[in-house]
Amino acid sequence: MNEDPDIGTDPAAPVGYRRSAGTPRAQARRRELLDSVTDDLAEHGLVDFSLRRAAKAAGTTHKVLLYHFDGVEDLLREAVERLRERRLASSLAAAYAPDQAPTLAGRIGAVWPVLTGSGEGQRALDQALGLAMYDPDRHAALAVDAAGHFLPALRAMCPPQWSDRRKDEIAEVVFAALRGFLVQRRTGGTDGGSGGEAGFAALLRMLEREEAAD
Repeated sequence: MNEDPDIGTDPAAPVGYRRSAGTPRAQARRRELLDSVTDDLAEHGLVDFSLRRAAKAAGTTHKVLLYHFDGVEDLLREAVERLRERRLASSLAAAYAPDQAPTLAGRIGAVWPVLTGSGEGQRALDQALGLAMYDPDRHAALAVDAAGHFLPALRAMCPPQWSDRRKDEIAEVVFAALRGFLVQRRTGGTDGGSGGEAGFAALLRMLEREEAAD
């Protein structure tokens, strides 16, 4: 393996010590490493994820990763967060497509195929949610971060004349419902063989009525 140019030579430097982490060069290197690890996570999922596997995917050594990240859990959290950013970008592109109806129900309807598809590291994101539920003391952030990504986007989809409180309430309802439908779908539960489709259709009708009430 090639030596990472940003690694110092001080043998006393502790693991995870990033002496030049604030430099543009180091930041660019960190982003490069994270993108490679994120690509690997998207393709192979979280099962058997380790620092050495991540290093192999990034074409470097585990010591280099420990220079740029605070351990394997920090790296995993950031890679999962990057996957969510990618999925959110795809979701927003679908929701705000030029031919998309500019309503909350219409935008949520356009997002659903993105969420239920196999792209954007969906398997890894499903596994991250499961890991957060299995071991919340260590991995709760893997689930909490999802809300931090999607709730602001859902609030922005609400009609502008709604109060902030109403936007918050509806965004949380939609987020919780979508997460529930996805868990049902991924774990093999079905609603009349629809994998949550009937419940999702009911959610859209509820949103249509909510908007029509104005």
